[in-house]
Formats: sequence, structure tokens, C-alpha cells
Amino acid sequence: MRVLAIDPGTTESGWVLYDTDAEAPVESGITPNETLLEMIQLGELWAHHLAIEMVASYGMPVGSTVFETCVWIGKFSHAAYHCGSMPCTKVYRKDVKLHICGSMKAKDGNIRQALIDRFSAGQGKRVAIGLKKTPGPLYGFKSHMWAALAVAVTWADQNV
Repeated sequence: MRVLAIDPGTTESGWVLYDTDAEAPVESGITPNETLLEMIQLGELWAHHLAIEMVASYGMPVGSTVFETCVWIGKFSHAAYHCGSMPCTKVYRKDVKLHICGSMKAKDGNIRQALIDRFSAGQGKRVAIGLKKTPGPLYGFKSHMWAALAVAVTWADQNV
């Protein structure tokens, strides 16, 4: 089974196409939202399911960027379902933190390290990320791609 996981942003989003059978990312990137939407609409990122990080309110005031991100969540979800027949699940950051790190206090660095540990079978960065000549499964991952991978892993572990 393949899951497309997205960490949405206001202008660009991180995404990972994840193979749940191989338990590994197949493709990933950080792409402008308009381009990513088009890729989903054209079936270039076909998957069995879309898992997208959802915004949650914790009682604090939010700015226009949060609302713009919510608009993109809706656009991606709509395109996946109506153009690619992909069901969509919204995955909350708190659930990702608890699943990947076992703590709500986890930060991005903790999540990144937990993913490196998972994909290296405890052998560290050299195996998980690798080098240019010997790339690992997470070679080239940066910023929002890590968050998208965490969403993919969380969804896959809880649903497959």
C-alpha cells in the first residue's frame, strides 16, 4: 500500500510517498502548493491514501498564515479524493509526537532523531541518511519532508 503524506504550508509543502509494505519512502520533496496540487490532480503522486497534517487550536490566537494553511489542507484533500479516489485522513501533530516519540513535549529535532533511529535499525545517521555515494532511505530529507515522513509513519503504523 502507498500513502501520500503532506506537511502543508502557506506557499509550499513537504510531502512523502511512503510504501507501507517496504516501510520506506519512495519519493519525497518540498514543492510549491500550486505545483503539488497539480501533481495530485494529474495522478503523478498516486497513492491508496492521503494522510495530511491538520492544524489544531490550543486556545492561542493565530494569524492569517494558519488560515491559509487550512485552505491548502482542504484543496489537497479535495483533489486527492475527487481526482485520485484517495481517501484522506487528517493527522494531528500531537498524535505524531506521541506516536513517534512517546511524549507531547517532543520537538522537531526529537522527531527527526526518532525517525533516523527507526530507519537505521539503531545504526545511526550513516545508515538512515547515508552519503552521496551510498545514500540511505532518508538521503536528501530536509525541513518539512521530516514532518511529512512522521505523518506517513504515524498513519501507516496505526492503520495498516
